[in-house]
Amino acid sequence: MSAPTTGAPKKDNAVKVSLASMIGTVVESYDFFIYATAAATYFGTVFFHTDDPIVGALASFATLAIGFLFRPIGGYLAGHFGDRIGRKRVLIWSLVVMGVVTTAIGFLPTYATVGVAAPIMLIVLRIIQGIAYGAEWGGAVLMAVEHAPERRRGFFGALPQIGIPGGLLLANGVILATSGLPGDWAWRVPFLLASVMVIVGLFIRLKVAESPAFEAVKEQGEVLKAPALEAIKQDWRSILRVIGLRLAETGGYYVTTSFVVAYVGLAAIAEKNDVLLGTLVGSAIGLGSHLFYGAWSDRIGRKKVYLIGSIFTIAFGIPMFMLINTGVVAMIVVAVVLSLVLSHDPIFAVESSWFSELFPANRRTSGISLGYNGAAIVAGFLPFIATATYGWIGWIGPALLFSLLGIISTVVAITARETAPAVVGSSLAKQPTLEGVR
Repeated sequence: MSAPTTGAPKKDNAVKVSLASMIGTVVESYDFFIYATAAATYFGTVFFHTDDPIVGALASFATLAIGFLFRPIGGYLAGHFGDRIGRKRVLIWSLVVMGVVTTAIGFLPTYATVGVAAPIMLIVLRIIQGIAYGAEWGGAVLMAVEHAPERRRGFFGALPQIGIPGGLLLANGVILATSGLPGDWAWRVPFLLASVMVIVGLFIRLKVAESPAFEAVKEQGEVLKAPALEAIKQDWRSILRVIGLRLAETGGYYVTTSFVVAYVGLAAIAEKNDVLLGTLVGSAIGLGSHLFYGAWSDRIGRKKVYLIGSIFTIAFGIPMFMLINTGVVAMIVVAVVLSLVLSHDPIFAVESSWFSELFPANRRTSGISLGYNGAAIVAGFLPFIATATYGWIGWIGPALLFSLLGIISTVVAITARETAPAVVGSSLAKQPTLEGVR
């Protein structure tokens, strides 16, 4: 459905747009998470020449971190062009680039074949992958939130968030399914499958209408020449707040889904597939829990739902590792599932609606993308830091790191304002409107 030339731009069907955003996010998340899982499972020996398993894990997680380091560049580009030419175009191009690069990783030669050239090529592709993923999230959630009814933004904003556990579920499922393949095919096949998935994602995303909020900005002549720069100048406090709010969610997530996979092997506690099983179960539950938490935030507020997750993160660091240290498969699965469902999901479910409501429409993609990906600079290094602290003081190091992330985000959340219309009232006169600009 195209926007009219006069009057308020019409909204496309909210369910259709949110599902399209979600499916596209599944594809990009699969591409990104397949790397994280492969880094923890295979890349320490495939691309790096070392006999020390901790050194191999550190080198592998360093390449994982590099992708996160470059995500703010993708966020800046997505913000600039998303607020200038539209959310939809940025989403399409980010999906194409991500798919091409991820497929290319599946064709890379190993260290045994070409020596040091192998990790160099891996790093280059990882950088491009990080930029592409950094351009994805902001536009995807805004397409869902800006098409949604005012009092159901939390629910519809949570739909594209399902793409994250969906992508992780798919990535880990494929890794498990291909683990029995001979030689390098065990890790190559998951990357090569990205090409098929991108075609599906593109087909769906091309069929949705542009965001009505962006169309309204164009009609009002409020498109900025440098929206990302304007967001940095005028909204820097909100950007920093978003970074702080994301630490418990994104940092705790990668400690749980990446570091723990390597940890059980390094500590000779259990098989890596035991952690992947927990990730699969937690991700499957996340397909429903995100919608529950998103809908709940429409009733009681974004802030209260968020605090459920951040406070649980503080409390669960040491208990999580104590459960894992038992070496019992059931306990490992329980630890991973609880971390995902009660720590990550309440936070992540409300980020799309809460963050969107913090910025005006003509620099909204820029604001949320810069904040969201700014946190990635820290989060991307956390599996590396967790591995280093484990090598230094044992499991208590990463356990305390997990809780510390919860403390930081909880303090930031307490100081942040509520934005849910049902809680603050239907009049959002003092807040950025999702229909246009202030």
